[in-house]
Amino acid sequence: MNTSAIEGTRAGRIRGGPVDDAAEELCAAVFTSLRRRDQRERGRQYVRALLAAEGRKSIRNIARHIGPAGPAAEQALHHFIASSTWDWEPIRAALTRYLGRTTPLGAWVLQPMAIPKGGDHSVGAGHRFDPHQGQMFRGQQAFGTWFTSAGAAGVTTPVGWRLFHPEDGPAEESYEACAVSGVLEHVREGRLPVRPVVLDIRDIGTRFTLNRFAEAKVPVVARVSPTARLLVSDPALPGYGAGTLAARDILQNVRGLRMPVDWADPQRPGTRSGSLMATVRVLVPDPSSGRRREMLLFGEWTDARRLPTELWVTDMARTPPPALMRMTKQALRVEEAARLSVQEVGLRDFSGRSLPGWNRHATLASVAHAALALGGGMGTPVPAGRTAAAGRATGGHSAAARTAAGQATTGGTPVGRTAGSELAGASVPVARGRSAIRPALASRLRPEVRPEGARSAPEAAKAELGARVRQGSRTGPEPRTVPAQLGARRTAGAAAAAAVRPQAELAPTG
Repeated sequence: MNTSAIEGTRAGRIRGGPVDDAAEELCAAVFTSLRRRDQRERGRQYVRALLAAEGRKSIRNIARHIGPAGPAAEQALHHFIASSTWDWEPIRAALTRYLGRTTPLGAWVLQPMAIPKGGDHSVGAGHRFDPHQGQMFRGQQAFGTWFTSAGAAGVTTPVGWRLFHPEDGPAEESYEACAVSGVLEHVREGRLPVRPVVLDIRDIGTRFTLNRFAEAKVPVVARVSPTARLLVSDPALPGYGAGTLAARDILQNVRGLRMPVDWADPQRPGTRSGSLMATVRVLVPDPSSGRRREMLLFGEWTDARRLPTELWVTDMARTPPPALMRMTKQALRVEEAARLSVQEVGLRDFSGRSLPGWNRHATLASVAHAALALGGGMGTPVPAGRTAAAGRATGGHSAAARTAAGQATTGGTPVGRTAGSELAGASVPVARGRSAIRPALASRLRPEVRPEGARSAPEAAKAELGARVRQGSRTGPEPRTVPAQLGARRTAGAAAAAAVRPQAELAPTG
């Protein structure tokens, strides 16, 4: 759906239909913390105006949709947002609990949002470095906590925000500390059952981050830098006892243990994409040996012949690897939802020097976004070829943009060309669903049947690899690589493991 089509239907949607009904019900449920009736009514009008107004959601434009336009109306609305005394945190918590009652929470997703600003009249605006774009920009940097429910058709909507403003914020608060504090505070205030948090921020998986989540007893899946130094803790794998190694090298050394995993592609509804993954148990170096906990490092390959394109670390070491991979794809759902609707509800449109005003506007815009999500007004995806450009336009980091970045650094080939070709012996189109997989690969995706007590192919290969490493002599700290000839013996069992989708055990270890 193009922009003109969205704008042409917006006003009609708010005057009736599922989005209108969802907005009314949401406002009645989440504004109960506002003690005065006129404040509750003003909040409801603001949310409805965000949904109905076309173009930029400025105070003037919103006021025009609430009542008679004029300086007095604009001043009253500006006071309600920037200078009033109502607290936005109870509204965010009420929105989270309302969504939790409506649809089961699958996982939290934390993603950054860059907000370009040209002048000096916006709170938190400055020269910022966007790690996802790899460049400086002038504007604001915010972190959104997104509620994602299970299933391809589940609800995906932001429920919490934190603005990074080191000049005026907490003393010496770093980019990383701002992001982590924002999501943990909202998860605690939401008071929902503990669910994993997916930190979709490049290189966020550091010792500081992982320790903060361990202290909060919240399971986490975080992106980790390819050059992050980790300790292999599995004695049967290469690199054990060799000291700290780069995460990318650890995964490359076990690339013969990769398994295929398929997942629903949110950018191509109704289709499934696939990639290869491998896992290694590791320790994060810490000066205090008592704080060292075993983590699971896993990587994703979109091209079997290249380096891993995405690396993650998690404390959910007992969760089946395919479930972990599919959990990270919740970030793609967030990207798609942000691309289609964040601008439509004006999340980037607040102008002013008031930090409380920014938080109140972001909160009411999140309520409007939830109404769109619950009412089915999110629009339709655009062709995949436009994804990277759309991600840049919205300040996000789309899957296509991430893939392109991975190819630039690793020399990879496009997704869907040859991922999994080492398993089928030929090119396999990854993003066309199971029906397009060759019979030779499809037959290997059936569950393996073996006698009780017998080892699976991956287990046998891992045991043999460990024996070879222990028997062989090492001439230096460089870990031994997995022998290529073991790949064929692991294929059947690895593919079978990917085909089975057990329920993920979501309690953190340690």
